[in-house]
Amino acid sequence: MKAEIIAVGTELLLGQVVNTNATFLSEELADLGIEVYYHTVVGDNPQRLEQLLIEAEGRSDLIVLCGGLGPTDDDLTKDTVAEHIDRSLVQDKQALTRLHEFFKFSKNKMTENNLRQTLMIDGGIAVQNPTGLAVGTLITENETTYLLLPGPPNELKPMFQQNARPLLEEFFPQAEQLISRVLRFYGIGESQLVTELKELIDTQTNPTIAPYAKPNEVTLRLTAKIADEIAGQQLLDSLEAKVMNKVGEYFYGYGDENSLVKVTVETLKKYGKTVTVAESLTAGLFQSTLGDISGVSEVFKGGFVTYSAETKEHFLGIDPALLEKEGTVSEYCAIAMAEQARKLADADFAVSFTGVAGPDELEGQPAGTVWIGLAQKGQPTLAILQHFNRDRKYIRQSAVMKGLDLIRRALDKKK
Repeated sequence: MKAEIIAVGTELLLGQVVNTNATFLSEELADLGIEVYYHTVVGDNPQRLEQLLIEAEGRSDLIVLCGGLGPTDDDLTKDTVAEHIDRSLVQDKQALTRLHEFFKFSKNKMTENNLRQTLMIDGGIAVQNPTGLAVGTLITENETTYLLLPGPPNELKPMFQQNARPLLEEFFPQAEQLISRVLRFYGIGESQLVTELKELIDTQTNPTIAPYAKPNEVTLRLTAKIADEIAGQQLLDSLEAKVMNKVGEYFYGYGDENSLVKVTVETLKKYGKTVTVAESLTAGLFQSTLGDISGVSEVFKGGFVTYSAETKEHFLGIDPALLEKEGTVSEYCAIAMAEQARKLADADFAVSFTGVAGPDELEGQPAGTVWIGLAQKGQPTLAILQHFNRDRKYIRQSAVMKGLDLIRRALDKKK
């Protein structure tokens, strides 16, 4: 079954709203074995939407439309689709009851145009909205199926998962399904990763390999199309083993929702280790990144932001004479910051960041020059020199990612 997604809304074309619905729906449909071939965005214009529907019908079995189901005059998706397939709009009783209950509870005045949200296409199946008021429709006409969903993601996602997906599973069961696995890599660029995996990519059939570059990391999506899930997982296992044989040293975790910081925190928890940090150019970004992870208080003792030479001396107790001699952008400074932070916080690990975020030079060092230190109990303290490119924000983010990877790799050695 071939599908395409049409997002309706002028605000999407203007860049005022990001089209996250397309990503969500593509993943959900792929999970059902329904392949999405096209993504399109069209403004709140019935003539252009009508033309797009004509094009979509010639290439897709399922057309999913999101947006344009609201109460205002520019919400014309239902009207346009209904007219296109020569159907009328009718009121859905369940949606009408929900509408009245909503305004009774909220004690707000219901205006006449709110009733538009209770309309569905005659002859279709109402798709109820558990978090909003706009009812959707699933309808098949002339061998093309249309699924109409609202635009706000907080309505569309639960509506699809709870009500639309079961309908698609019931009426359009697929002989085959798409089974995917996401592998995450740090420390290798997309071009190098693709080069290392060239033979596997050039000869791929089923399963397939798709690389995606993200800020400071690369992901691989392995996808198998198969009827039996167990057999599909075995295919992915075999392909993953081949991938790991070539680039496994850069692998750190699985899944779209995973991240290097999450993996690092979970690994610290696993080994019962604690961490602290002393930050200069990152100015608290590393600590803020840790703080985004729930339960980090089990492993993170707190840290130090020592942006100037004076705070490095006063907060961490670093010898000012040696700082002046060696410089703050130096191996000495990174090592001293990490060692002092670890001692003061009594932590198992301490990471430090000092360098030049830019855009100007500092101590004769160009922007992007970064020293990162790592101190740990029972091991010599090390410091590595990095040269990051791009803008100030990217340099600081790159430093944080490298610091996380240093901790993760040190923990892996304890296995």
